Amino acid sequence: MAMTLSEELKWRGFVNQTTYKDLSEIDHKPPKFYHGYDGSADSLTIGNLAAVMMDRCFIRHGAQAFGLAGGATSLVGDPGGKDSERELKSEAEVRANVAKIHKQLAHLLGPKAKMVNNLDWFRDMNVLHFLRDVGKHFSITNLIQKDFIATRIGKEGSGISYAEFSYSLLQGYDFLYLFKTYGVSLQLAGSDQWGNSLSGVDLIRRVENKIVNVLTCPLIINASTGVKFGKSEQGAVWLDPEKTPVLQFYQIWINLDDKGIDSYLKVFTELSKAEIDEVVKKHNENPARRHGQHTLARLVTELVHGEKQAELAVSQTEQLKGSAVVDAPSDVMSIKLPSLIVDVMVDAKLSSSKSEARRLLGSGAVYLNDTVTEKDSLSESDFRGGFLRLRKGKSIANSVLLRLDS
Repeated sequence: MAMTLSEELKWRGFVNQTTYKDLSEIDHKPPKFYHGYDGSADSLTIGNLAAVMMDRCFIRHGAQAFGLAGGATSLVGDPGGKDSERELKSEAEVRANVAKIHKQLAHLLGPKAKMVNNLDWFRDMNVLHFLRDVGKHFSITNLIQKDFIATRIGKEGSGISYAEFSYSLLQGYDFLYLFKTYGVSLQLAGSDQWGNSLSGVDLIRRVENKIVNVLTCPLIINASTGVKFGKSEQGAVWLDPEKTPVLQFYQIWINLDDKGIDSYLKVFTELSKAEIDEVVKKHNENPARRHGQHTLARLVTELVHGEKQAELAVSQTEQLKGSAVVDAPSDVMSIKLPSLIVDVMVDAKLSSSKSEARRLLGSGAVYLNDTVTEKDSLSESDFRGGFLRLRKGKSIANSVLLRLDS
């Protein structure tokens, strides 16, 4: 028997805080919902991807989705989760970022999802309108009690500007505008946005005398490291292939530890319970073959980058194990022989200097195709079918795929 929307959300681990007294309310008539995404960067990350997968769960059950890119709120800065004031982005930078975020969201959420930008309704709002029609409905007492504001204005806090202090009001008005314009009655968000999200619920109750709701998903934590999922040694893992190349993206999933693999399959794929149970069973029969990781990597890469790129990433990974030659991947670096390893490491930004590269070589921290090396230069025999993976340390994120240019 198929799961209801509320059952699937709970089973996949998407339910954290909610204003619903009974979440099964959403099963009878899936509500129109919106989910806001920050425009301070020019790409979503795999941390954002977890939120997108929650959106897709609603869409599969017939809900109308509104993907909001914060063209206005990103100009102000969200104080949530920050100990100090964010550096303001220029209007041109935020505008370019929003365009890229919208493109990614449109791809991931599908053609039926509507993309909106809160700059469209804030651009022409004057300060008197904002203070009378929005600010009048918020109590300073309630605002300063919100965790993310209280932390900043406490004895050990760095303080908060009026701009960031007002962020919660801006987000509240987003909900009111979408409610009045499109009939949106649910905001989806990450758990770090719980306080901001309640602003919209209160504002709509005061202005429209209507009840709307919020549902947040928990922060996805790497089960092995205990840190926020999606952080690598080089920083965030991006959905934009120019920031995180497809092969590197694919291999990040391949290299996940076994711990938590079933949870990752629930969050980052749309496999059914029976299908995930079968994957986990097959994985546990022979963990060394990493069936769970390979399934996860293939499906996530296919979702984000398309079937052809996923197939290429699979082929490239197999090629590195000695299988057939494939086309060069997006993160390939062409070199000619003879080449000193220290020179290649500097050129590939695996080390900041030749002296650092020599130190890494001498300490056994440099790998050629997963084998530690201390030799000075590369030779043709190091390449498999014309390719070679040069890596610093144990993480695939700190590596580059080299192609022998004859």
